[in-house]
This record gives sequence, structure tokens and C-alpha cells, in this order.
Amino acid sequence: MLSDDELALLEAIRSTGSLSRAAAHLGKAPSTVSHAARQLETRFDALLFDRRRYRLQLTPAGELLTHEAARLVQDVARLNQRVKQVANGWEDRLHIVTDEILEFETLLPVIRAFDALQSGVRLRLTHEVLGGTWEALREGRAELVVGATNEPPAMPKLRWFELGTMDWVFAVSPRHPLAKAPAPLSQDAVGAHRSVVVADSSRNVGRAYGIVGGQATLAVPSMRAKILAQRDGLGAGWLPRHRASALLRSGQLVEKSMSEPREPNTLYVAWRSDQEGRALSWWLEQLRQPRLAKRLIQGLPVPAENR
Repeated sequence: MLSDDELALLEAIRSTGSLSRAAAHLGKAPSTVSHAARQLETRFDALLFDRRRYRLQLTPAGELLTHEAARLVQDVARLNQRVKQVANGWEDRLHIVTDEILEFETLLPVIRAFDALQSGVRLRLTHEVLGGTWEALREGRAELVVGATNEPPAMPKLRWFELGTMDWVFAVSPRHPLAKAPAPLSQDAVGAHRSVVVADSSRNVGRAYGIVGGQATLAVPSMRAKILAQRDGLGAGWLPRHRASALLRSGQLVEKSMSEPREPNTLYVAWRSDQEGRALSWWLEQLRQPRLAKRLIQGLPVPAENR
């Protein structure tokens, strides 16, 4: 490692191209700067300064030393900051996994508020689908999961609370054969047509809601993709009511009553009690706020197309 003075010397010579100007920049005598430069070359047993030209320049070895030493100093400074951060109760990083059914846009104000704390905690936000959300917490790929569906599984030191409930609507395009089928629709009637599903991201046992045994499916990567696919008549299925509301009002989706209605889904926030740092505690406090929970659950309606 180089000292701060040695780094400043290298940078001053690089930027000024002169020992005298470098000395003036550093507030030192030219002889002091010249001696320090030769000591550096002796220390590294390498020619660091090209003195053959009118303008003093760093040799390739000097350039490498300058750049790499500066990088190492920055790394050490960042490490010192991270050590202090963790010593003060903040995590080094926080990995949050949301179920894909929640939209990232609804979390942007929360991320901005967290950034304002200037905690230094590195955030990572990713999403999973259905069983993959709980799996991320179980396998240590997340410290916090938001919007997980189904009952909380058996897991050591698991803690959780309900985020809220999501209402569903069975909807199809007005061009879909089920649009004109007599209601309420039976399971047999629905099973004769392709269902659009969001693929479960679980590495173990994947599953989907509302599928009749043997029914053809179109698996898509997100709930927005599912809504758009059903709007375009590519299949049928259950949709979050609020997300589909604009399309229902415009007539681009048609609501159909079912002989076996779907109950609202409870969505959960979950974490492990052995990982509670200040960042996790802050996020849990935000997620307990009713206004934020409602915004996350409702999501953003998919806008109707102008036709």
C-alpha cells in the first residue's frame, strides 16, 4: 500500500508534468518532491518517472502503480465504511425478494426513502413466483420476502405478518369463446379452453392456480404478460381485479362468474428472526403501513388500448 502522501505525489506529477509544479501544488520544496520520487522508485525497484522529455511523465509502470494504488485506497476506504456501518447495526446488504405479482414501480418511493437514510446498505431486489418466493427465504437467497402467497411454511425462526388480501376476477377477451358461454361457468367448460398461467419459479415443486386437470396452458413470465395475453384472446384465467379494472371498464376484458368462485389470496411479508438488522427493521416498519400495503396489493391497472 502507498501512503496518502505518496498517492498525492504520483497524482501531482501525472497532472502537472513537472517536479517544480508538483512541488508547488503539494506545498513542498522541489528537492523534497524529487527525493520522494526517487525513494518510490527504489522501493519498487522500477523506473516510475520518464525524465527524458521536457514534460515529466509517468512510465507505464508508474501509471499502473498510480491507478492500482488509488483503487486499493478506495477499496480500503469503502471497507472501513462498511465495517463501521455493520458495527452500527446496519447490514452490509439486504436482499429483498418480492412475489412477481407485486409491481416494482410501487416500491420506488420506498427505495428513495431508504436511500435518504444514507445507511450504506446495498439493496438487491429480485422477484420470484408462487413457491419460489418462500423458497428464496428458506434457501438463504433473501433476507426479506414481500407478497408471498399460500400459508407460511414450516421454517426455523420464521416470522411473518399479513400484507393484505388480493381480489380476483375470471376474465376473457370478448373474442374468446367463453365470453358468450352461459354463466356461471363450470370447471368442465373452462377446462376445454387454454388457461394462461404465470410460471412458478420454484426449483422444486411448481404449481399454478385455477388449472383443471389436463387443461392446456400457456405459461408466461409475469402477471402483466398474463393480463395482456388474456386481453388478446390467447387464453382464460383469474386476474387481480384492480390490475384488470381499466380493461374491464373498456370492454377489452369480460368478467365471467364461476360456479366455483376463487377466494381472495392472502399475501405475506416474511423474514427470519436471526437476521434482523436496522435496514430490515426499517423495511418492516414501512411495509406495516396500511397505505403502502394497499398500494402494493392493488398494483397499477393495465391501461386500456385506444382502438
